[in-house]
This record gives sequence, structure tokens and C-alpha cells, in this order.
Amino acid sequence: MDLGNVARSTGAEWIGQPVHEPLQRKARPVLPADDPFYEPPAGYEHARPGTVLRSRDVELAFLGLIPQKFQATQLLYRTADLHGDPQAAVTTVLAPAERTPDGPTPIVSYQCAIDAVAGRCFPSYALRRGAKAVGAVAQFEFLLVAAALAEGWAVSVPDHEGTTGMWGAPYEPGYHVLDGIRAAVNHAPLQLAADAPVGLWGYSGGGLASAWAAEVQDSYAPELNVVGAVLGSPVGDLGHAFRRLNGSVYSGLPAMVVAALTHIYPDLDRIIREHATPEGKAMLARIEKMTTAHAMLTLVGKDMAHWLDRPLEEILLTPEVQHVFDSIKLGAMAPKVPVLIVQAVHDRIISVNDIDELTETYTNGGASVTYHRDMFSEHLLLHPMSAPMTLRWLRDRFAGRPLAAHIARTKWPTLLNPSTYRGMLTLGKITAKVVLGRRLERSPLSRFDL
Repeated sequence: MDLGNVARSTGAEWIGQPVHEPLQRKARPVLPADDPFYEPPAGYEHARPGTVLRSRDVELAFLGLIPQKFQATQLLYRTADLHGDPQAAVTTVLAPAERTPDGPTPIVSYQCAIDAVAGRCFPSYALRRGAKAVGAVAQFEFLLVAAALAEGWAVSVPDHEGTTGMWGAPYEPGYHVLDGIRAAVNHAPLQLAADAPVGLWGYSGGGLASAWAAEVQDSYAPELNVVGAVLGSPVGDLGHAFRRLNGSVYSGLPAMVVAALTHIYPDLDRIIREHATPEGKAMLARIEKMTTAHAMLTLVGKDMAHWLDRPLEEILLTPEVQHVFDSIKLGAMAPKVPVLIVQAVHDRIISVNDIDELTETYTNGGASVTYHRDMFSEHLLLHPMSAPMTLRWLRDRFAGRPLAAHIARTKWPTLLNPSTYRGMLTLGKITAKVVLGRRLERSPLSRFDL
């Protein structure tokens, strides 16, 4: 899917002016569905993708409770859905207090594992002071966003599911990510350069969004200087993940994907309406309002087969469902930018076989891939434990250093690597400052060869 022409020009251009809302201290955030900030102004569809439609300064807080010394700017910007039709999305941008004099400030687009339909899980809400988002993964990933900021990088944290929580949609997470970077560059007060080196980073559902951005970047936003993408356990095949997780302790995850995809694929919605039991339909409606953790706790061990009037496998083999599974699978295009793929061999949520296949697909397509296939870690542990390696890899890409490795397979585990713990010590100091609400200073992490 090539939206390059759409990305570069839309004919008649939007003539409106973006409205900026000044900081309102201690203002309790409103859920996105009830917040007029998320509503694009009339005529926005004529704007170029990445155009800032509205902006505001906001206070951030760890877990919504512990206010931080740094503030952020939220941008409502024009982007596109998976069909290329106009859409609006929001990104939360953090700019470092100290800028390096050596060149343009690098930009990291950090994709949170939203993994939900509910607006309270969107980073633009969950990261704000006063947010009530218990169970939203973004509130914990705030620590890694802070680590990137402490490197002296600007960080864009997009609501890559859009304003309606389209969890699992193909292509459009990539458009939302890339247009969020464009918006950050276009917002003059942030003082970010158009040629700034850009890195992508995400894990699990955030890794999936980062992978889509890496795949579509060359055709959709070739002017962006994207120098690398870190794809942590990037859910390479959502169809396989559904079969693997349904009925397990993680069954809430595939159930939330189904709930979101019914709003994207009319034929899937028809299948659900025709064959889901009343209890199943009620469950899908309820799950759309739950945070990620709430849904997972509620649906532990639940099998969706119990909510259908036909055998589940029969439903999964219908052409309508097979079409959905095929279209949401990664690997449609090989990224043109270097990628670091991080995956645990013993991951109980994302199959290492799926990520092996994705890595091979990218490699066969000509992509430059470094694959850290960790021997010991599992899904939840590998994300923080691989952060020092990820930050080092991004730092090398920003510095223009040559890639040291390609297609490494099973690797010496991060848990047994002394450099991991040197990096974790620094990350621990950053975490302490976030938890205590102290001012972040530029991290000394770059002194370590991690």
C-alpha cells in the first residue's frame, strides 16, 4: 500500500490555524471520548499528513499520581487510517531541557503497548497527572520514556491506535507513528529539526506498531531521517497469537483484538453478530471499556468457543476471518531502515517461531536486521532487561556508527550479561527520580559500552 502521494500533497490545503491551549496546572484530564481536544477542526482533511491541528501543554505524572518536573506538549495532528482516508491522532511530545550542541536533537518515537480499545489506555491520557488508568500499560512504560528523555533525546509517544482504539489494525499504526513525528517537527516551539535522526522503539503491542511504521516509512514518509527501529517482541502474526492465547491466562489479549477488529472489518462484525451468543456479544461490548490489565484478569482461562453457536475452528476457517488474519500479519514490506528485533525464546505470549519467520521475511526482502533471540528471558522480563542494549543500539544509530552484527540468532541472555546490570543501575537511578518526582538530568548511560 503506497500512500506516498497522499502523504506529500492533498491538493487543496487546510487554511485553518492550530489553536494552542496553555498549561493548566493540576487540571484533571478528561477521557479522550469526552475531551474536545481530540476532535479535529472542520476542513482538517485538506491538511497535509503531520499538520498540527491543535496543541496544548500538559503535566505528566507517574501512575497518574507522582507529578514530574518536566512537562509535555500534546499535538492533535492529521494522519490517515489503513485505507488512506483522513483521520486525526494525538501524540505526547517530551523535549529535553539540555540540548546537545553537536547537531540536531535526535527524536525517538516510543510506541506504548496500548493493547486495549478503552481511551483511558491511550498514552495521551494515561501519562497525564490525575489520570485514572489503573491497568494501562503506558503508565509503567513511562519509565522507559523517561530513560530516552534522559539520553537528551526528544520523545514522541503517539496514540498509535488513533482516537477510537483500533487495536490490531494493519498499516495505520505506522501512519500514526510517522505523522506524529512529522507533527513534532512541524510544531515550532519544540525546536526540532526536519533532518533530525529518528529512532522507533516499542515492545509487544508497541513493537507491532513500530514494525508497521518501519514497513511503511519508505513509501509513506521518505523525507523523515529514520535511522533505526527497535521491534521488541512485535506480534508478527496476530492470527497465530489468537489461537495460541485463547483459553489461556492471557485470553483477554486476543479477545480485545477481536473487539477492535469488528469495527474495522464489516464481514468480521457480521460473523460475530450472526454466531456469537448474547453472552459473547455482551462480553465484547464490556471489554471495549476495560484497561489491558482489567481485561486480562477478567478473562483468565476464558475460551471464546463458549460464546459461539458454531465450533470456533469452523469460524476461524471462514474466508472472512482468514482474510482478517492475513491482512493484519506483519511482513507485507521489508523495512528500508535497520531494525533490531528483540525476542525471548521462552515467551509464553508471542511465539518465537512467529518472530523467526518475520525476521526471515525481512531478511529475504533485503532488510538490515539484527536479531537478539534471548535464551532465558520471557515476555514481560525481557522488555526492561533489554532496555540498556536498546538504548545503546539507538545511540549508535544516531551517531552514524556502522552496524556490528546482522542476523544473530540465539544470543547470550541479557540476564547473564554484566553490561546489562551496569545499564540497569543507571535506569534504576532514573526510575528513582521518576518515582520521587525529582528533576531528570542527562543520563550518564552513554559512557557505558552496553
